[in-house]
Parts: sequence; structure tokens; C-alpha cells
Amino acid sequence: MVHGFVFSEMRIELKGLYVITDEELRPGRSHVDIASAAIEGGARIIQLRDKKASDREFYLIACRLREMTRRAGALFFVNDRVDVAAAVEADGVNVGQTDLPVDVVRKLLGGSAVIGVSVDSLEQALEAQKAGADYVGFGPVFPTTTKVDAGEAVGLSELVRVCEVVEIPVVAIGGISAENISSVAAAGAECAAVVSAVVCADDMVKAVQELRRKFEEGAAQTIGIGR
Repeated sequence: MVHGFVFSEMRIELKGLYVITDEELRPGRSHVDIASAAIEGGARIIQLRDKKASDREFYLIACRLREMTRRAGALFFVNDRVDVAAAVEADGVNVGQTDLPVDVVRKLLGGSAVIGVSVDSLEQALEAQKAGADYVGFGPVFPTTTKVDAGEAVGLSELVRVCEVVEIPVVAIGGISAENISSVAAAGAECAAVVSAVVCADDMVKAVQELRRKFEEGAAQTIGIGR
């Protein structure tokens, strides 16, 4: 099984731990704090997510994270906000089912941007692939309280099915922790997106290091067929 997917024209690789920032889960920890710890721990994919920040606040935070990730050689994605992703020259954006369609996002961000689409079924994943998405964020794989509007957990067996059928990278998300991230990798997901497993950890750097190690262990297993 080959884990990872290289966009040859862009020389961008989607593989491993995908850390999403969230300031609400652990008051006192800023997006910058979380991103800094994630980078120090070895994560190379960071997404900024904030549903409550004003446009200006979100933009200023995105500027900081763009600078940090660029220095570290890490990918920087923005959740939902295509305008801010364009303004700060983010590597990509992740959009949901009710956000702008992929073709419109592509027109706004250009051909080099990585566009991810959040999906919760194989049908939605195939639709996103057909629309031109570069990856799908599939879940919630496990029960989660991090995202209030998340649906019921889809489970590992459905993740395996999606990874076997869909030809673009699958980023698993939802309830992923150090206890189950190996099984997510073994199921065939190129990436495992985490929020609370890092944000709520006493030591975020060590949490990232452990999550990365366990993901790599799981990637060596063979639950799914793989690509």
C-alpha cells in the first residue's frame, strides 16, 4: 500500500498528520500557539479553522500562520474562507457541502491551489472527485464533539471502502486520537486530521510526535487495498 499522494505539477505531497487549529477547545491557546506546537512536533499540514473570528481577525491570523508554515516548509490550508486563502496565498482551502463549488473555488484560487471537500459518504466523495477536488475530508470516522454539526460516525469499514474506490487522497477526520490513528492509516487514508487530540493535550508538541509515530505504524499495515 502506498500512502501519500504527490501533485506532480505542484510538488505538494499530502501525507501524514493534518492538524486543524481551534481556539475554543482549550481557552488560552491561540491559533499561533497550536500551529507553532504542531510544526515543532513535525506536522507538515496545518489548517486554520475559526467560525467566530471577524473577517479582519481571521485574515491577520491567517497571515501569521502563512508566515510560520512557509518558514517551516509546511502546507497551509484555510477552512471555508476562499477569499482569505487567496489573500494570504495559502496552499489550499477546505470547503464544505454548502460552501462554494469546486469549479468556482478553482477560478478564484487558480490551478496550483489544493482544494479539499468535506464529505460524509462515498457518493459525496465521488461527486467531489468528479468536480475536480484534490482531496476529500471524509468523516466523522469516530464519534466527535469537536464539530457540533458533525453527523453520525461512519466507521472504519466505510473509510476502507472510500479509500479503495476514490482515486484522490482521502483525509480521515472525526474523533481521531492516539488510540485509533493507526487504524485510520491502515485503512488507507493518506492523512489523518486531528483537532482535540492536539489542541487539548497537556503537551501539544509531544502529542503531535506521538500521533505522527502511530500514523506511520498504521500506514505499514494492510487493512485496505490501497492505491
